[in-house]
Amino acid sequence: MTDILPDARNLAFELYEVLDAEALTRRERFAEHNRETFDAAIQTARSIAEKYFLPHNRKNDENEPQYVNGAAELIPEVKPAVDAFLEAGFLNATRSFEQGGMQLPNLLSQACFTQFQAANIATSSYAMLTMGAANLIENFGSEEQKQRYLQPMIEGRFFGTMALTEPHAGSSLSDIRSKAEPHADGSYRLKGNKIFISAGDHPLSENIVHMVLAKLPDAPPGVKGISLFIVPKFLVNDDGSLGARNDVTLAGLFHKMGWRGTTSTALNFGDNGNCVAYLVGKPHHGLNYMFQMMNEARIGVGMGAVMLGYAGYQYSLDYARNRPQGRMPDGKDPTSPQVAIVEHADVKRMLLTQKAYVEGAYDLGLYASRLFDDTETLPSEEERRTALELLDLLTPIVKSWPSEFCLKANELAIQILGGHGYTREYPVEQYYRDNRLNPIHEGTHGIQSLDLLGRKVVMNNGAALKQLSALIQNCCRKAAEHSELDALRQPLEALHTQIGKVTLTLLGNLGQGKVNEALANSALYLNAFGHMVIGWRWLEQAIRAQQGLNAGNPADADFYRGKLQAARYFLTWEVPGCAHALTLLESLDPTCLDMRNEWF
Repeated sequence: MTDILPDARNLAFELYEVLDAEALTRRERFAEHNRETFDAAIQTARSIAEKYFLPHNRKNDENEPQYVNGAAELIPEVKPAVDAFLEAGFLNATRSFEQGGMQLPNLLSQACFTQFQAANIATSSYAMLTMGAANLIENFGSEEQKQRYLQPMIEGRFFGTMALTEPHAGSSLSDIRSKAEPHADGSYRLKGNKIFISAGDHPLSENIVHMVLAKLPDAPPGVKGISLFIVPKFLVNDDGSLGARNDVTLAGLFHKMGWRGTTSTALNFGDNGNCVAYLVGKPHHGLNYMFQMMNEARIGVGMGAVMLGYAGYQYSLDYARNRPQGRMPDGKDPTSPQVAIVEHADVKRMLLTQKAYVEGAYDLGLYASRLFDDTETLPSEEERRTALELLDLLTPIVKSWPSEFCLKANELAIQILGGHGYTREYPVEQYYRDNRLNPIHEGTHGIQSLDLLGRKVVMNNGAALKQLSALIQNCCRKAAEHSELDALRQPLEALHTQIGKVTLTLLGNLGQGKVNEALANSALYLNAFGHMVIGWRWLEQAIRAQQGLNAGNPADADFYRGKLQAARYFLTWEVPGCAHALTLLESLDPTCLDMRNEWF
């Protein structure tokens, strides 16, 4: 069976050569850990993923959840997999020892979780959503809410969801209509409809805790009038036992092209006028609170996109190495043996493109996870705030760039398998279908690009952008110490300079009130900005690979050369291609903005 889980050597390279995970053990919170405990956690995750998650990935796809008597039914293999995940402690990998967690760095928790995402993206999603909902309650819930809902979630007895989208509003949260009326006992009665709620119903836990956005009667218009509520599937008594079924109804299931094993639900709240809800935090501050879970989910979606791209790359690479077909162009003897297709130049191109996309995006996702550790464990408040600014800036890239380009990697994996790639007898078409959902999960590419250009690059007078620019310049200075890397460094320097110039132009137009014009082509900006960021991460990898190669360990020589070749591909083939898009951006090209409805 082809191994489609993250390559162990590449993960070790990322953790210990590029991101210096061992340095985290010098921080007080992680002082009881070392490389041995890190590696043991990863190996445990890999073993569980191989034993419980991977075997039913195809069955999940072929046997979608069913709506039966008002509830969702799953294939039986999902619950043992989720239970094994819980029993091994991965739901609470980053929580303190006192809370029953592993007290692992977020970097290592993410490295572990990617094993499950690669093995079975649909089954892993139930845990991902629960972790996000639990963190939301922990940060913003009352002490009573933490005891009643958070603790059972930590114990794995309650699972969680986020309920934002409504049928009429889609991504426009300012237009939600769900209402919450105050009740005499201090709770609320919520009424509304939510759609596309992943994991909104299932038999995997005793209870489901919905984190629901709704508006109070005195809510101001727009996003400033949104509040956050806890809405349990079953009410919870004072002693922690389950009470009556809440007025939350599973109205039906959506049947998507991918992630078929994750229930995608339509939920009705308050059809009978008695949906009990509990306000989290202050009134009208709900969207600010929910952004924590949304940002966690955005990074999770981005890493899921990476792992699906990675799985397709691993599978198509193994196929190409073992599939004999044709001969080299200069081979004129038809009786000579066929060569494996991995020897054909165009197949090498497709494999190299996949490697550049998925390993570059994997590095970025892990880098973002390490930044999260910095936001919580760096010694000074100023250092933690600076790390958070950079993480905020990078989050739209972490979510959206892999959702676009690791999907392209899946396309290439299908093509490498030829006719077989287009059949359901081989898994690469499922990886593509699963990954095709990620451009819509947690905000579209266009929404992320508006967030990046309209908010993130200007926040705090561009502090995060300046910080990123300094990191890229410092990386280029380090690369300049290796003459072998000149051809890789120079395209990144050119792109960095051009993006800086274009950004100033666009922000100048925003400052002049030309908002629609400046943001019209923001999707192009995100692509180019993302290429700059991935190019920076590839140059960082190339520096470590060159250092490793110079160290002269023959066992790792091929690995390091492969890294350098993928870096060369991305920085010399992909990065220079951004110039045209940046020219369009700088000129405020109005082609798309000026198109009229009646012209279509």
